[in-house]
Amino acid sequence: MNNKKLKYIVGTLMIMMFVTFTSCDKVEDPNIGGTSVEAMSGDWYVQLLIDGEDAYGLGYMLISTYNTAADNGTEMWIDDQHNVWWFKAKTPVDINSLTFSGNDLPSSVDGYDITLNISNGIITKGDVLTEAGNPTDGISLDIEFSDDPGTIYQLVGYKRTGFAEDEH
Repeated sequence: MNNKKLKYIVGTLMIMMFVTFTSCDKVEDPNIGGTSVEAMSGDWYVQLLIDGEDAYGLGYMLISTYNTAADNGTEMWIDDQHNVWWFKAKTPVDINSLTFSGNDLPSSVDGYDITLNISNGIITKGDVLTEAGNPTDGISLDIEFSDDPGTIYQLVGYKRTGFAEDEH
């Protein structure tokens, strides 16, 4: 190998090492924070009950609660992900008491347009045991659907833990 090629290769390697070791400045991870309804958000396994009994023998179904785009701390989405009654509605919340409720809440899922009345909605922290015995948060609410007026259902359940034994 001639001297010129060797100098070129060594020079290129030195530049690559310089760029590798100086191109990344270490900085602290930014604190991106959470959303205004973070304490009330999550995936929940719930049962659809009437007077404490599984209304249709459906067992546990997954629903979600999460932040709205407004991120104003006064509302959240409650979404049954096509698992319960095909609903998705914004419901007013009280972050301090972890409660939520509202009347005539519009829901439109895949052309299925209804309204919901939600009452007695509450999230509790760490006081529920899953069927596998893991502690987690609880959720319960009464809900009435405009296409089944007069029937008050209870959605009662617990926050998804991520443990395989708690999955339904």
